[in-house]
This record gives sequence, C-alpha cells and structure tokens, in this order.
Amino acid sequence: MRLHRLLLTTLGLAALTGPALAQTYPTKPIRLIVPFAAGGPADIVAREVGQKLGSELGQTVVVENQGGGAGITALTTVTRSEPDGHILLFAASGNIVLQPQLSKTGGADLLPRLRPVAMVSTGPHVLVVSSKLPVKTVKEFIDYARARPGALSYGSAGVGGVSHLGMEYLQALAKTDMTHVPYKGTAAAINDLSAGNVHALFSSPPSLQAAIDRGHVRALGMSALGGTGAVKSLPLIAGTVPGFDFTTWYALYAPSGTPPAIVEQIGSAVRKTVNDPALKAKMEAQGVELTYASAQDLTQVMKRDTDKWAKVIRDAKITVE
Repeated sequence: MRLHRLLLTTLGLAALTGPALAQTYPTKPIRLIVPFAAGGPADIVAREVGQKLGSELGQTVVVENQGGGAGITALTTVTRSEPDGHILLFAASGNIVLQPQLSKTGGADLLPRLRPVAMVSTGPHVLVVSSKLPVKTVKEFIDYARARPGALSYGSAGVGGVSHLGMEYLQALAKTDMTHVPYKGTAAAINDLSAGNVHALFSSPPSLQAAIDRGHVRALGMSALGGTGAVKSLPLIAGTVPGFDFTTWYALYAPSGTPPAIVEQIGSAVRKTVNDPALKAKMEAQGVELTYASAQDLTQVMKRDTDKWAKVIRDAKITVE
C-alpha cells in the first residue's frame, strides 16, 4: 500500500511539472542561438525579434552567434541543453530542410532532438542580373538563356545554399542550362555579378540593395508569390514560370524535451511579437515579412519544403562534402 501511494505521488508530481514550470517561466535570461555570423540577415532579424520577444516574456533575450559548420555547432548546442525554454534556436529554413539532405553530416540526426516552437518570418529572394546583360524582364532573361545553352553562368553564396538551389529550381522549371559558380559568401558573388564576371544571382533584398542602387545589377523579379517593402513592386517570377515559389523562413526551436506548456507560452509571445505594428514596419522596410505560424503549422511547412527541395537536390545531383 505504501509503495502504491508513493507511485501515485510520483506520477502526480510528474504531471504537474509542465504546468508548474510554465507558471514560473522564464526565471532567467533566454539564450537565442543563431547559426550564422553577426551582421547577416539572420542575425538582424534575430536581434530585432529577440528584443521584442524578451519584452513579451518579461526576460532579456541574449543573442549568441554560433556561425560555421553549416549550422551544426548551433544545433548541437541547443539539442544538448536543458529543455526548460531558456535556450532556443533561431534557425533558417536551410538549416532545417536543406543541410540535412545535402550531407551525411548535415544535421539529420539532430532534427528529432529539436521541437518546433513557431515561425517568425519569411523573405523572398530577388533574381538579379548583371547590368551588362541585355535583358530587362524575367521572360527576356529566360529566352536569352535558352538561346545560349551553357553560355551563361550564375553565382551563389556556396554549394548547397538557398541561392544555389533556388537557381537550380528555376532552371528545372524554365528549361535553361547555366553554369554554377559558387563563392565563399554573398558579398563576393555580388561583387563579381556587378563586374559582369557572372550573369545572374538570387539573393535577399537587403544584400542586393546597394548594387541595385548603383546600377551595377538589375532586379528582374522576386521568388515568392508576394512581398513587402522594397520588393513589393517587383514582378513575380511565377508570372513567367508557373509554379515557381520559394522563400527563406526563420523559426524558433527548442530542445525536444521542452514541456508543451512552455512551448505554447513562447509561441504566444512570438505571435504578439511578430504582429507588433512598429516592428513589422521596420522589418518590411528591409524586405523581411514577419510571419507567425504555430508549431503545428511550422511542422507542415517543414514537410512541404523538405519534399520540394529533395526533388531539386536529387535531380540536380547536388551534394556537399
């Protein structure tokens, strides 16, 4: 009888652990791990969102940049941490749906140890060409490339990155044949595009704006089915290439053992954060659309994008060592 009572007491305490933690959470600053270097697009969004999220949760959110290693360092840090909601991963779609498919060491083994919390933002990519190329629309660019198979080249921030896969996705749908030239980072690719050493490129609006303003590159269209801020006036690539649509999204993840009540509390704070009018306007000016999606909806987005990019990766025979 005594053992039976002890077991019931233990089960009762376990059942109360999640709600009890949620009632006191957070009890200390929250670490937001970003798998990219400081100053880049992901870091900028993370810091803006983190500051407001901290206000909503009543605790400071400290951004920690752990770039390099294709994001594996950051994912490992989070998956090995205490699952109490005080450490979160600010991941890009590439960390979650691209890298695990591109390499045996891309983090596929780490994904089951992460718990989706909420989507934070989405952002389109802009198709730009060298101003030396005699095309002014997406249709003219595709026709020009089709008429010169193998003659044009496109740059990217590296093999297996979203700028690389985005162009392979476009090529598959538009039936073009261009040569991939990978660079060590976006800045180097844009510099060579501006000089006319490569002919086309996909990148995020903030990284391209200076080159566009100087007239070195020409923006032809955007990769999403809608946009905000500076890209809102650009034509949709899908208007010329039906079915073409891709964005980079950012989302929060927690260690897999984080109690559901805490995940729900963080998700609620994220929803309030991304719907803040002042923050939305500030990010839209940089071509970033704050977009909330619940943990359940984020899981569906992950599955959809994993399936879509798996086909692109397989058909283009892309691998990363």
